[in-house]
Amino acid sequence: MKGLLTACLLSLCTSCVSGPQPVSLFNGTDLSGWHADVPAADGGKEVPASFEARDGLLVSNGSPNGHLITNESYSDYRLTVEYRWAGKPGNCGVLVHASKPRMLYKMFPQSIECQMHVGNAGDFWCIGEDIAVENMIPRRGPEEKWGVTEGKNRRIRNMTDDSENEIGEWNQMVIECLGDTVTVYVNGDLVNEGFDCTATSGQIAIQAEGAPCEFRKVELVQLGEA
Repeated sequence: MKGLLTACLLSLCTSCVSGPQPVSLFNGTDLSGWHADVPAADGGKEVPASFEARDGLLVSNGSPNGHLITNESYSDYRLTVEYRWAGKPGNCGVLVHASKPRMLYKMFPQSIECQMHVGNAGDFWCIGEDIAVENMIPRRGPEEKWGVTEGKNRRIRNMTDDSENEIGEWNQMVIECLGDTVTVYVNGDLVNEGFDCTATSGQIAIQAEGAPCEFRKVELVQLGEA
């Protein structure tokens, strides 16, 4: 009987371990697996690093403006990032389904941005790709102004602005991309839920957009796998 129980427990453990396991996209040491796209560095110009690995953290220094982009593309996944503002809070973001570089304003890659701007974490910004949400008009404005290019209403407001922790504390943002849906949680709260996204796969990017931001976790789990 004891042997049977042990065998059952081993089988259960093996089953658990064989499921999708979290993969860290940041190794804690360097930016392997990523590349930076910083327009100010074009032509080999020497500029301060927009992104670096420091003290076990992935750091977006905020400027020069640009993006740190995964070399690989992904689909059907749960991305968990843990971040905090390293100084005066401001703007940053995580982009999913990224593709064409500098598609917007000669800076932003084609993608859906999951906003981290202080006070607005979880907003969607449409950058060459589109997504729909419930209560679209109150959250995006008049339908005739919607769009995904310069001058259009690209921002879709989140469902709650009170989910962020105090400045200096760590926040957790979880982004689930499954098929044509994108769902965002901040510190356990559902803050945005989009569907009919015009992209279902692509690279993942982190912004440098004005404010220093530190990441201690950038972890991905594949969804929909046996």
